[in-house]
Amino acid sequence: MHTADWKKYFYVFLVTVAIFLTAFFVSDTLGNKKIQDIQTMQNRVSIDILSSETQFALLSESSCETVGDTSLSKDLDSLAAKLSYAEVSLNSNKEDVLWLKKNYSLLEIKDYVLMKKLSERCKVKPVYLLYFYSNANGSCPDCQKQGVVLTELRKKYPGLRVYSFDYDLDLAALKTLVSLYKIQPELPAIVIHQRAEYGWKSVEDMEKIMPELATLTGTTTETTKEK
Repeated sequence: MHTADWKKYFYVFLVTVAIFLTAFFVSDTLGNKKIQDIQTMQNRVSIDILSSETQFALLSESSCETVGDTSLSKDLDSLAAKLSYAEVSLNSNKEDVLWLKKNYSLLEIKDYVLMKKLSERCKVKPVYLLYFYSNANGSCPDCQKQGVVLTELRKKYPGLRVYSFDYDLDLAALKTLVSLYKIQPELPAIVIHQRAEYGWKSVEDMEKIMPELATLTGTTTETTKEK
């Protein structure tokens, strides 16, 4: 082989390696930054949940008319979006991602319990649903489509709370929730009014199943008062 050709191929090889290493470094750096962003958001949500618990304790001694919107639901939504990115970009089975998903699921369950307490104490009617999905390969072909529908539903009805859970997550509190509502592994599954609905549902289907969504049209409140 001619010396000039050898040098050319060698330089091409070096450039290729440099590009690969740079891409790997950038990807790893961005991935670590995402993990840090998610952890920071979790800390914020944990503080908001503690604040909500304190607010509930105060409400036991005061009028429920003082109840207002909090940033808790918005923070949970933001955390969910970042977790979705982490699942796709960092591998859903990666230890850090699984740890974050477990913490996020616990935060959701905590918020769900607080909402139920609030509805009992202050005579308010929260509009929410529980969504169970699976990321296991081939186990739930309609789960991604259902997630898109629920995202559209949230945009159309900002007051709707959607609690999303990975059915396969090894978490005792989540397993208890699955047991309480007798959720079968026929995913996607949506719990509305303590009743499970199975299979893909369109926006129109969801509106038929949840007529109370109409009370949220044009609102941004987290709960709707009973009339």
